[in-house]
Amino acid sequence: MKSIWIVDDDQSIRFVLEKALLREDLPTRSFTNGREVLQALESDDDNGPQVLVSDIRMPGGSGLELLTKVKEKHPGLPVIIMTAFSDLDSAVSAFQGGAFEYLPKPFDLPKAVELIRRAVQESQREEVAEERMAAAPEMLGQAPAMQDVFRAIGRLSQSNVTVLITGESGSGKELVARALHKHSPRANGPFVAINTAAIPKDLLESELFGHERGAFTGAQTMRRGRFEQAEGGTLFLDEIGDMPFDLQTRLLRVLSDGHYYRVGGHSSIKANVRVIAATHQDLEQRVKNGAFREDLFHRLNVIRLRLPALRERAEDIPVLARFFLQQSAKQLGVEPKRISDAAVSRLMVFSFPGNVRQLENICHWLTVMAPAQLIEPKDLPPEVGAGPAEVATVGELPAVAVAPPATSDVPAVPVAAHAIERIATTAAASNGGSWEAGLEAEALELLASGRHDVWDELTRRFESRLIVTALASTRGRRIEAAQKLGIGRNTITRKIQDLGLE
Repeated sequence: MKSIWIVDDDQSIRFVLEKALLREDLPTRSFTNGREVLQALESDDDNGPQVLVSDIRMPGGSGLELLTKVKEKHPGLPVIIMTAFSDLDSAVSAFQGGAFEYLPKPFDLPKAVELIRRAVQESQREEVAEERMAAAPEMLGQAPAMQDVFRAIGRLSQSNVTVLITGESGSGKELVARALHKHSPRANGPFVAINTAAIPKDLLESELFGHERGAFTGAQTMRRGRFEQAEGGTLFLDEIGDMPFDLQTRLLRVLSDGHYYRVGGHSSIKANVRVIAATHQDLEQRVKNGAFREDLFHRLNVIRLRLPALRERAEDIPVLARFFLQQSAKQLGVEPKRISDAAVSRLMVFSFPGNVRQLENICHWLTVMAPAQLIEPKDLPPEVGAGPAEVATVGELPAVAVAPPATSDVPAVPVAAHAIERIATTAAASNGGSWEAGLEAEALELLASGRHDVWDELTRRFESRLIVTALASTRGRRIEAAQKLGIGRNTITRKIQDLGLE
């Protein structure tokens, strides 16, 4: 094991810490100032410290200056700052510089040793995580369901066959599509993505197939569509289930004979494009409902890859969380934060309705908002909710699980406290009393009726009321309503369609 480096111009402090750490079988190395530490790091780079414990005020340079220089070359090294001047400014400066913890003098020796041991454990855990991430592919996952996806990508690596990717929103369908492209014979060609749910119906045809000059009002020049842009490469059609019915016919024609026309054009264009489609919807059910062409479904459904929801591969949450924390820190130009085992455990019991995208957003939020370098359960955002032992006390409602239909193979999903609160808020205005009582009465009535879609029913009502209210407050302006709700423009458009609010 690497040693604990102690930096302090006070010999008594060094002596006390050395003896206490040696009793715990923790090797040490001592320095009197920051210059000695930097020289040692230069000459002994391969065997640096496991943890650095530094005084804040020393001759020849402060501990904060040393912290800054060390973090430039060793960003993952836990640094504990000691100071006899335990004021707020020093603490804030230490944490802004990426310190692991702040230790005011005089300190309780057993507590100091425990803190250093915790930093050692964190350092060792981060070393393992960094080794994994160094060899990480563009997609992460050790869960059996994800390994099945990786194997399928490998089998399809030399194929140009059409692929249909299914999975819940936020589960990473575009990442799978990019991986399929990257490992295909078309890897040197372009990868072009289009979300068919995000583009108005009257513009989608032009987006896909392009248009000739003068084809319609405003078409002042010829425009290449996504099919032409993806020539020789891959076209990813996201949310294909939302494609208008008449455009489905045109897409079927391209998939059938490989030819299409620009809007307003008269010359046939040959398409050399591999199509990968994705949807969060049940296309078979949409075919039965007459909303999706059966012949197009069979054209797209040559090879189907189902991407599991994050709650189905909870064992991947630790490595994903640490990966996203690294990514967020890099984007923001700050020191990556670490996450404790207790916080990871809390994340692993959360249902993640927004899947991997929601976890990524949470990690970005933590990078900005978590007060210390080590993220604890109390630092997690409100939507993660209370732990399993605490859920039953929130609003005096028990934690329940909504059972899926008997024919479904989807596991029961725990109803988190935050979801109960959000749904129940809609009942408060209508019954004039406690929203808890209103929700409880409605839930009990639905449960007693023998229904197996209580979660979906209450969620649908809640989302409908919330979106309608937001649109009313913005006089129908969807983008502004989405911003006020804290969701994306594509999300509110899809929800309006799914909930029949058009």
